[in-house]
Parts: sequence; C-alpha cells; structure tokens
Amino acid sequence: MKSAPKKEKFLDRLADENGVAIVVVDAEGNEASASNNNSMCRSLYASKEFAPECAKFCGRAFDMAVKAGKTVEYDCYAGLSCKAVPVWEGNKQFVAIVGRTFLKAERYRTATENAISGEWRQFRPTEFFENVLISGSSQSIETVAKRLEKFSDPKRNDILELDRLQVAPIPKPNLPIEEPAAAAQPEPGDINQLIEKFKADTEKAADDLEAAVSDEVQQDRKAAAEWRSLFGSLMKLEYREACSTVLTYLKEQYSFDSLVWLEARGEKLEKFVAIGELDNKSIKIGIGPNNARLTDAARREVPVEFRERRKDKDGGEGVRTLSLFPVTIGGEIRGAIGIDSPVKDAEQKRHISRFAQTLASQLEILRLRDEVARRDWLSRAVIKFNKNLRRIDAEDFWLRITQVSAELLGAERASILVKNEKSNSLQAKAAIGSRINLLSEPIVGTRVAGKILEIGNPVVVADIAGVGIDLAPAEWSYKTQSFLSYPIIIDDRRIGVLNFTDKAGGSVFNKADLELLQAIAPQIAVAIDRTALKDKAGAYEQLSVTDPLTGLLNRRYLEERIAEEIVRSKRHRFSLSLMMLDVDDFKSYNDRYGHPAGDSALRIVAEILRETLRGADVAARYGGEEFAILLPQTSSEEAAQIGERIRKKIERAEVANRTVTASIGIASCSNEVDSPKDLISAADVALYAAKNHGRNNVQIFNAWGESINNVH
Repeated sequence: MKSAPKKEKFLDRLADENGVAIVVVDAEGNEASASNNNSMCRSLYASKEFAPECAKFCGRAFDMAVKAGKTVEYDCYAGLSCKAVPVWEGNKQFVAIVGRTFLKAERYRTATENAISGEWRQFRPTEFFENVLISGSSQSIETVAKRLEKFSDPKRNDILELDRLQVAPIPKPNLPIEEPAAAAQPEPGDINQLIEKFKADTEKAADDLEAAVSDEVQQDRKAAAEWRSLFGSLMKLEYREACSTVLTYLKEQYSFDSLVWLEARGEKLEKFVAIGELDNKSIKIGIGPNNARLTDAARREVPVEFRERRKDKDGGEGVRTLSLFPVTIGGEIRGAIGIDSPVKDAEQKRHISRFAQTLASQLEILRLRDEVARRDWLSRAVIKFNKNLRRIDAEDFWLRITQVSAELLGAERASILVKNEKSNSLQAKAAIGSRINLLSEPIVGTRVAGKILEIGNPVVVADIAGVGIDLAPAEWSYKTQSFLSYPIIIDDRRIGVLNFTDKAGGSVFNKADLELLQAIAPQIAVAIDRTALKDKAGAYEQLSVTDPLTGLLNRRYLEERIAEEIVRSKRHRFSLSLMMLDVDDFKSYNDRYGHPAGDSALRIVAEILRETLRGADVAARYGGEEFAILLPQTSSEEAAQIGERIRKKIERAEVANRTVTASIGIASCSNEVDSPKDLISAADVALYAAKNHGRNNVQIFNAWGESINNVH
C-alpha cells in the first residue's frame, strides 16, 4: 500500500503559487522557515564578503517591521523588492520576508552583468541563477503580504507550520533602525551606459503590462486571461523557445499565417525564429535597427510595412505585405516581430505594437539569463580544453590538438594545415576522419583553406552549395555540406588553418561553434607557434630564444610574445596577466653553496613552472634568478591562485642545503596598464612589494597604482 503523499505546507504553497520567496526569521535573525528562496540570496548570504551587505537589509527586517508595527517595504542590496511582515506563531513573534524578486528588468540586467564581469564573478552562474525570482508587477508580493498579515495577531490559533531551520543568522549591523534606501547604483562605466539605453522602458514595464491587461479586460476578459497567462509562462522558458511561443500566440490569437522574430545584430535585423511559410525563407530586411522609420513606428504604436509584388497561384500578380512591429528597450530597437499576413485595422495594429513593447523587458531578461548559461558553458569548455592541452606530448602534438579541438566542436572530421614559408603553400600536419590521406599530399587547401588564410577571417558555412564554393570530389564522402574553417594568426603572421566538417548527428556548424573556437584559438595559436618554432628554427635559432640553463624561453622571446598577446587581449577583450617571480636571497645561496648548487636550484624552479602552468601559458627566464610568466585569458585573481600554487611548490621542493622560497608579483592589462612596458613595470612593482612584505608571498598590482593587494 502506498503511503499518502506528504502534505504541502501553507507557506510553500503560497510562495509557489505567487512566484515569490517567503523567509521567516526570528529576533536573532535565524531562519524559521524558507519557501522558494531566491538562489541569489542563498549565494550572497553564504558569502563572507557579501553577507554584511545582506545584513543591512534582510538582517534588519525583524527590527524594522516590529518597530513600525506593520508591514515594511524595501529594496535590498541586490536590487530585489521585499516586504517584511510581522507575524506570530503561538507566543513567539517572527517576521516574514516576502518577495526577494526583481520587479524591473533594469535591476536584473545590473545583477547579470555583475555576475558575469563584476564583483559577483566568484559565484558559479548555474548555482547563482538557479532560482532567480522575477515578477511583472508588485501584485504578487502584495497578495502574499496581505495573506500573511492575518497572522499579525498573537491571539490567532492558525499556525504557519514553520521549519525552525538551524542556520546561522545574518549578522546585524550596529546601525539605527530606519527605512532602507533603494540599492545604490553602480559607478558609471561601459556596462551602465548600456543599461541606461533601455532604462526608461524597463522602469515602467510592469505598469505597461498592467495597463495593457486592464484595457483588454474592458474589451475581452478571455483575451486578457490568455495574455496574462502567456506573460506568466514566459519566464519558465529559454529565450528562443519564448520568442517562438510569442509568435505562436499571435498566430492563434489573430489567425495569422506566418510570423518571424527578427533580432538586431550589428547593423542588421536578422531572422531568429519563425513559424509558417517564413520559417523556410531567407528574410532580408532593407533597413537596420537604427532606422528612423522603426523608431518612429515604435513611438506611434504602428508597424513599418514592406510591400512586394509577386505572382499568385493562378499566374496573376498580387501584393505581399510584411508588417514589422519594433521591439524596443529604452528607445533602442532590439528586434521586431514580422507578420506576413494582413493586419486588419488601426486598433489591431496598435494592440500588437503595445504587445511587442510590453513583452520586450521580459524577453530581454530571458536573453540575459541564456547569456549567463552560455558563458558558463563556454568557460567550462575552455577549462576542459586547457587540461587536455597540458597532456599533449611533443611527439603527437599535431594529431592530439586536432582530436581535442574536434571533440569540443563535435566534428567527425578535422584537419590542421600549416603554411610552408618556402613554398608559400599549405601542408597537412594532422587529419582525423578523412577518406583520403591528406598527409601524403604535397599541397592541400587550394579549394577553401588557402582562401580563408589569405582573408584572415574565420568562416562558418551551413551549406557549401549556397556560397559559391566548388563541391568536394564524391570520393571524399562528406556526410554534410557544412564546415567551419579558422585561420591561425599570431600578430600578422599567418600560420595555418583549422578545418572542421561532418558535425556529429548531421547538424550544421553555427555561430556557437565559432564562438567556442574563438575562445580556445589563442591557446591553440600559442601551442602551434611553439611547436612550429621548434620544427623550423634549427639548433641556432632555437638557442636564440631558449635559456640554456633552464630550458625555458628567454627574455627576448617573452617580450615579443607580450606585445602580441596584448594586441589579442584588446581585440577579443580577454584578460591577460603577467607574473614576475624572484628566488629569495639567491645571492647569499650562491655565495654560500656555490654556483653549481645555485644553477641546480634554478633548474628545479623552472621544472616546477613547467609542471604547474597550463598549455597556453608562457614561462621564461627573465634574467639571473628572476622568471616571468605570461598568462593569456587570465585575470589577476586567477593568476594569484596559480602564483600561490607555484610559491608553495617551490617552498616544499627538495633543494640541496636549505629551503628555497620565491616572491611573486602579478599585474594585469587594464585601461591604465595597456602596453608591454607598463605591464612589465606593474608586475615589477608588485614583486618589489612582495619583497617588502617579508618575501615568500604573492602580491597583486592595483590598477590605480595606489596599493598592493596581499594574497599570501
């Protein structure tokens, strides 16, 4: 016999039904119950760094509500809207924190940017955004607060069914009890400039929705209910699925035949999703998102109409109309809904236009949420690639780097073609899945790869037949006509081309594959450049860039690489860090135990660097007992963690006579540190600070040059 299902608690049900969090706390700040809690709150509250910020708001909720003797409203540090409601259970008083939800897309975007590139980067996006609560209006918070206010009388017999969770309380700051102000806005910067572009519309998004629904109620209660249901369901979907759902809703609501969702990408409006006949057609719009006609149409709540003559089924001529309804955020055209059917009258046009503007904020939230997930996936893919790159041996370098790259992109066939400087032609270094032996061919790549290398830009093609390139011979037996070719370029040197074909499952390569390849391309380029250097340089040329004692690269090579990596960092907006390492008291070690012992110690340090660093990192002996390590796509905080591992390994290393330690300084590229000379000088300043802090520690250069951050 099956046991009866567990009864759902009153607070859990109330929170789920209204899409808000309900967290009940006692006078000491302990949680007595938590229902549908916001995942951002969980992460921030558990962090030593940000818990004090939470304490200024939710940490004071009990005192504020009890002192006021009524429900208190506030916006917290993270930009979440909350209400603190005094409640009783038995003879003990509590306060229920209701909400913890974003009411405005502008605040959610600020939080998203903060998690991607701001002070919340330390949190894993998949956990941080696991259960972010977003509402179209304050109505849900109001509803729950009203329901809980009936528990404000201690004489009631009703119970809240609290859990009495045993968790550490949010620390209460020693501050006077007062209504907290709204969360402070970040300092101006590039991110905030983007936010300001659509701030006006997102600020009133909730009011627009309520007003639109209210208008509908007066006309058609059923339509109003369907609209409200649609908006409530969108937040549970992925961005692409939500856009498709919106088109389906319009198709069914107004009996349209075919619709398309266009997105603004650069100076163009491009098809994102479509249903009906437009799904199978190439959509080319003659105006871009900055066109005045679209802006004016959005302001006047009318569409922009495009007409073309076409023949009908009977051979006669007719006129086809595509109506574009702009989707705007803060006056900026972010996309458009295209309808390939007649729109009946001015009232219907106005209604659809308002619909497009009202849903813009919610869909922008979904797009940002997908962006967070995509960046997290991309970060994990790059980490996986770096780990694999470290395990590649020199003997099978070309084959293994081809295999690892193909595995990440899901390609059944891949090849690396490298330019022969003498013949100015391409030669295959490795190939997998090919039906012909590319390695035996003296010249390859004349059909596609050679042109890609000459142009210098990557190309991703869904169908080769549609781009004017000759098809491959039938005996090559390609499964699909889609391919991706990526030129390998360091500075102005064109090294070779990576080619990928036959994507697993028969699907086509797309922009996501290209973005992934762009993320790992710097590591591939550096690794290939190193190998190419060893292959072509010869003994004399190799010695000219290699330190004979440690086997590491020398100062000359490193300084050239720094200049190239800074250019790449600026172009792709990648982080770039430089680590300067100096063996402590090395002169006294040499003087006391002799130069052979000193040389042995330096070789041990060099071996530790080789073992610890990643495949794309560049380690060099900078001079004497000083080493320099260039760390592409690495922030100063990540570099500090690597530096700390190196420092500990050196300290624990078995070196003759006595323990050897090292001081480490780290600097990263920034607006202030943007040249090889500046980067080296900044790292030297940090190294000097490490020496002044007693040696055997890691220091990070502050971008403003005002202070040094102690890591060890």
